[in-house]
Amino acid sequence: MFKSESETKRERVRRPDRGGRSTVFGTRGAVACEHPAAAVAGLRALDEGGTAADACVAMAAAMAVVGPMATGMGGDAFLLYYEAETGRVLGANGSGAAPKAATIEKLRGAGFDEMPERGGPPITVPGAVRLWEDAANALGNLPLARLLEPAYELAENGSPVSEVFARYWEVAEDLLRGNEAASKALLVDGRAPGPGEVFAQPDIAGTLSAVAEGGADAFYNGRIARSMAEAAQASGGYLAEEDLAAHETLWVEPISTDYRGVRVYEIPPPGQGIAALEMLNLLEGFDMAALDPLGADRVHLEAEAKKLAYRDLYNEIGDPEFWLDPPVPTGRLISKEYADSLRESISPERAADASAEPPLGEDTTYLCAVDAEGNGCSFINSLYMGFGSGVVAPGTGVCLQNRGLSFRLDPNHPNGLAPGKRPMHTIIPGLATSSATGALWAVFGNMGGPMQPQGHAQVLSNLIDHGMTPQEAVDHPRHLHLDGTLLVEGRLPDHEVGRLREKGHEVEVGEDYVVPVGGAQVIRVHEDGVRACGSDPRKDGCALAQGPGDSGDGRR
Repeated sequence: MFKSESETKRERVRRPDRGGRSTVFGTRGAVACEHPAAAVAGLRALDEGGTAADACVAMAAAMAVVGPMATGMGGDAFLLYYEAETGRVLGANGSGAAPKAATIEKLRGAGFDEMPERGGPPITVPGAVRLWEDAANALGNLPLARLLEPAYELAENGSPVSEVFARYWEVAEDLLRGNEAASKALLVDGRAPGPGEVFAQPDIAGTLSAVAEGGADAFYNGRIARSMAEAAQASGGYLAEEDLAAHETLWVEPISTDYRGVRVYEIPPPGQGIAALEMLNLLEGFDMAALDPLGADRVHLEAEAKKLAYRDLYNEIGDPEFWLDPPVPTGRLISKEYADSLRESISPERAADASAEPPLGEDTTYLCAVDAEGNGCSFINSLYMGFGSGVVAPGTGVCLQNRGLSFRLDPNHPNGLAPGKRPMHTIIPGLATSSATGALWAVFGNMGGPMQPQGHAQVLSNLIDHGMTPQEAVDHPRHLHLDGTLLVEGRLPDHEVGRLREKGHEVEVGEDYVVPVGGAQVIRVHEDGVRACGSDPRKDGCALAQGPGDSGDGRR
């Protein structure tokens, strides 16, 4: 049957893909973030001559205001940074340690068999604010005070609540009502603000102002630190002013592996980025490009690689500074030889049993930037679970994280709780370079607790194995294997779901764009320098790129 000229024209001018967004292209600076106001803050920093690190700090601070259930000044942060001038990849661990007074004996004496989810006991030192300052000083061009201005404006003047965050907020109403300071700072007459409702946060505006004037020291010492420590202790926790004053960012050597000509970088333990690299090494032994990207065979192999990598993650990873005999086996776990030995246990036709998995948080914010000079920054900031501990320090607006939840109350486990120890960490930024040239290839991340290494592997496979654009790669259906269940999106064809069940998977079919598969952001740098950006429709954000004339003074 022949198509009419008008039918042919309509077909020709349809979207290039079936999704709802297009890849954003630019030739200078670019940002991707899960909230438009934060993305604009990042672009403003680039327009004023800031580096990719400056843009990420500005976005992270803005996200602390517009997405307070996912991130904030009371949480942790990590970054990976590509330095265009030298080709070096730098890493920073901005996570905080367990309080010096926190011990397994005290928790067990208080009646706990495992770390509690909320309240004071799981509160660890918040590391994000120190990392914001250190990143700006070491990698940026703009003063921290300037980078905090957009966040301050959003907090002081108020900002309309976005739709996705409004849903997260509503779910947490009961938690926030349980803490007087949290209810005062984060609710409106005992309820969550609704979509489009302008919500101001004067207390967090005051804390941002104090840090802008006095630097991170104003947060880790004095009035703000005292309020955080007192709030934690009043809720049964152990955080002390001395813990806050002693906190420092750790600059670390990233770990990496090669995946089909792309060098993929992650933060080393105690982060779970090691699992993403192990998964990629396992998958490299299969012809992933030959598989249907929406097919059961692809999903099965990724789920089986996940099981093996996460078994190692939960059994062998802890803070390397505390687990010395034997040391954390980072080199062995990300080696090609180790992957070769494990791959033999993966059956293409049959699902293996899954190991038990500890509870992990899901709420995080990921953002990334590339500047006009080619520097790239991959940045992630989190409170762990939604609104973290549920404890807000009075007069500060700071909601304290519950990162200590991931500790084990087992002194013989690598991730066993100990005073001053950093917990095994879920939040991981990703960065990739060309294995051949060392040039920046992409900055990327996938929010969502235990989804993150799985998301890194899936999004990279979309880009590398299946040749997707960044927007296609983040939009594509993802899957989450957790606690023996394989959650797939409703967009996976029914017959492929059936094939997964035939292979022995316990499959749960979720909605299209189901939330637990997380939210991804990607900026891909092409060989000709064009920045191609994708922002996940599962979130409220967007990708933005500078125009050809948008540039400031003082860049590196």
